Amino acid sequence: MSAEEHGEGGDGLTRRGFLQVSGLAGAITGLSVSAARAEGQIGYFATDLPDDRLKAMLRTILRIRWHERTMADRMLGDPQYRAYNHFYAGQEAVATGVCAALRNDGPFDRIDLVYSTHRPSGHALAKGVDMKLMQAEMDFRATGLNGGYAAEMHIADPAVGFMGADGMIGPGHVIATGSAFAFRARGSDQVAVVFGGDGTYATPHFHSALNNARLLDLPFIYVLENNLYHQYAHYSYSSPHTDIADAARAYGIPARVVDGQDVFAVYNAAKEAVDRARAGGGPSFIEAKTYRYYNHWGAPGAEVGKLGAFGYDPLAITSFRPEREVRAWMQRDPVDIARRTLIDWGVLDAPAADAIEAEVKAEVAEAFAWAAEQPLCMPEDGLKHVFAEGEVLPRQIA
Repeated sequence: MSAEEHGEGGDGLTRRGFLQVSGLAGAITGLSVSAARAEGQIGYFATDLPDDRLKAMLRTILRIRWHERTMADRMLGDPQYRAYNHFYAGQEAVATGVCAALRNDGPFDRIDLVYSTHRPSGHALAKGVDMKLMQAEMDFRATGLNGGYAAEMHIADPAVGFMGADGMIGPGHVIATGSAFAFRARGSDQVAVVFGGDGTYATPHFHSALNNARLLDLPFIYVLENNLYHQYAHYSYSSPHTDIADAARAYGIPARVVDGQDVFAVYNAAKEAVDRARAGGGPSFIEAKTYRYYNHWGAPGAEVGKLGAFGYDPLAITSFRPEREVRAWMQRDPVDIARRTLIDWGVLDAPAADAIEAEVKAEVAEAFAWAAEQPLCMPEDGLKHVFAEGEVLPRQIA
């Protein structure tokens, strides 16, 4: 190994080198909550990232969080507000950690692709989708990301490799394996990633995608965000596994269970999976244990200015989650963990972290204000892109 691989450099030890020299036990004790972990093991990938990339992860988590909170407040407090959302708050570290390990810039035939779910806003922002255009789309504006046709559950931006959300449960997994097959067929080192919830285990697409990915050794990564509930039912109702990752292992796919509240634990697992895929090692499965702070859809049970939803949900006709459970998960908040970790590592201090958050809040406010000024879609626009326009040649004739 080179000196750099050993953690030695011109400026002294890297974070990895420091942890190796200090010993694992001492490092864990000294870093408290900041130790990046994957299934109980110290992860070194995140600790070796340059400071600007580590700060970027915190910024991404904050961008997702404040976009969500702003939208929830608008839905609760403004009767004229048109948009809706399946909120991602509480799960920000998963999208951020995974997308930070991907290739997000460059021509389309070089960037990695992400397929999302009906809870897409966090994935989209982490992958690089423009917040203003996304918010305009969610507001049904004609100048939105997809011309107002997609709203929330179908947003897409191929320019950054965000191939789109899906209002159905599961089909994105099969499409993502198709992209992974195309990468392998043309000799590209691109990677296809699909996000899915715990409810996807009960769909045939889950098993079909994993089986084919393993049989064909595709550069495919399945990220299962286990937030404990699909809609209003606990995931144990549809899965016999405590860790759904066991199902992936049954197909012979390397699988990790990670703390989905810790962005650096997620990044470590994603980096390992991406490296394996690029090297021709086939698919990987990551199960991130996480939690959503709001109910399945919209903001019932929430209050303006407060994070999270508690109590009765009229859509579920019940309070389906114990309030103590919600508050217990909120004690391990992805924002707090990322912030404390970077302060522990000396990447930034509290005032610098506060400044990043202030900048993010201003960016979010500007995005919402810009979207509100955009023209609404017209009713007749619904007839566009339904039928082919102009001359259409028979497909069987060259």
